[in-house]
Amino acid sequence: MHKPHTGGLVYSTEGGRMCPACRQALAACSCRAPVKTRACGDGTVRVSCETKGRGGKAVTVVRGLDLDSVALAALGKRLRTACGAGGAVKDGVLELQGDHRSRVVESLKADGWTVKLAGG
Repeated sequence: MHKPHTGGLVYSTEGGRMCPACRQALAACSCRAPVKTRACGDGTVRVSCETKGRGGKAVTVVRGLDLDSVALAALGKRLRTACGAGGAVKDGVLELQGDHRSRVVESLKADGWTVKLAGG
């Protein structure tokens, strides 16, 4: 069987990676489907403490924040400073090292968010 020829320009030093269908730079590609937006939640922020997959270490997880990545990173920085802990933002979920549920709930309620404690 003969495979159809799908070759073409893959990378250009001027434009970077190229789209094989329209031969434009990926940043200017017009044939790709638009990027999916974040799914909006029900308006309630859920704060829980998880230990699974983390070697027994407790991690406070904040889900349901309807913020863009820049605002979410800024809120994460403020919460990490208030709790005196490290953490990260992964896939729209804010993670803080340690069990800081009460501090996080108080801080988010002071900012006007509707907050629920999730999990056990």
